[in-house]
Amino acid sequence: MPPVSWQAPALTLAIGALGAALFAALSFPVPYLTGPATAVTIAGLAGIRTEALPQRVRDVVFVILGLTIGQGVTPEVLDAIRAWPITLVSLAVSLIVMILATRALLVRYWSMDPTTAFLASSPGHLSYVLGLTEGVKADLKSVAIVQSIRVLALTLIVPAAIAFAGHIPERGIATPEATAPLPFITMTLIAVLAGYGLKRFKLPAAYLIGGMLVSIALHVTGLVEGTVNQWLVAVAFISLGALIGSRFSGVSRQELLRSLGAGVMVTIVSVVLAAGFAAIAAYLTGMDFLAVLIAFAPGGLETMAAMSVLLDLDPTFVASHHVARLLMLTVIVPLLVLGGRKSRL
Repeated sequence: MPPVSWQAPALTLAIGALGAALFAALSFPVPYLTGPATAVTIAGLAGIRTEALPQRVRDVVFVILGLTIGQGVTPEVLDAIRAWPITLVSLAVSLIVMILATRALLVRYWSMDPTTAFLASSPGHLSYVLGLTEGVKADLKSVAIVQSIRVLALTLIVPAAIAFAGHIPERGIATPEATAPLPFITMTLIAVLAGYGLKRFKLPAAYLIGGMLVSIALHVTGLVEGTVNQWLVAVAFISLGALIGSRFSGVSRQELLRSLGAGVMVTIVSVVLAAGFAAIAAYLTGMDFLAVLIAFAPGGLETMAAMSVLLDLDPTFVASHHVARLLMLTVIVPLLVLGGRKSRL
C-alpha cells in the first residue's frame, strides 16, 4: 500500500490523540473516546481531510475492544441473566416506539419522504441502515448525516450527563494486572478468527462480537486471567473516537445545517424514550439504572459498549443488549420500510 494512503488516516489519528489529551487534561468524562470524536469532527468541518483507519486495522481495533468488554464477565454477571428477558422485551418495545415517533416528526416537520424518514430514525445499526438506503431509493446523504449526528451526540452527551448528575463511579487505586503476553496473543488470534467467521455470516460488528465472545469464554473458564493492557485499550478508544468524527469529513456546512436539526431532534427524542423504558425495566428487575440506560441508549454498539467499560458499568449486559438491538433492527427496519411503501400504493 503506497505511503500516501496512510497520510489522511495518520493525521486523523493524530488529531484524535490531541483531542484525547486535551479532554483528559480538562477531566472531561470518557476523554479517550469523547476527545477524539470532538477533535476529528471539528477538523473535518474546518476543511481538513480526515479519514478512518483502513478496514483491517479497524477490525483489529474492534477485536481489542471486544476483548476488553468480555474480560469483565463474572459469575455474578452470569447469574443476572435471568433478569435479562424483561429488559430485552422492554428494549424491543422501545425500538418500535422510537422509530415510529421520530419518523412521524421527520415527515411532518422536515418534509422527508417516509422511506428516508424510517431509515434516518433507526436507533442504531448504521452500516446496515446505509446499505439498505442504497437499495430502496432513499436520500442517502440525509440519512447518513442524521445518523452520524445521533452517534456523535450520544458519544458526547451520555457521559457528560452522567458526570453532571454526579454518577461517575470512583475508580480503585489498584491497577488491574495485565494478561501475560503469550495468553493475550493467543486469545487475540482466536478472536480474529472468530470475528472473521462471524463476518462471513454477515453479522454486524463481527470482530467486536468475536473478541467479546472469545474473551468471555476464556475468562469464565479460567484459561485466561488479567485484563488487556491499559495503553492498548486507550489506543483502541482513541481510534474509535476518530472513526466517529471522520464520518463528517466532506460534508458541506449547508448539508450539515439542513440535517442538523433533524439529527438533534432524533437524538433527543430517542434518548428521552430510551430513558423512560430504561427506568421501567430497571424498576421491574432491580438492576442498576445507569447500566440499563447505557444498554438502551440508541448509540453505536462499539461506542456504547466501550463507554460501559470506561464508566465501570457492566459491559457484558450493555454489549449483549446492543447486539440484540442490532438483530432486532435487522428485522424491524425492513418491515417498517416495506409497510410504509405499501401504504402509499
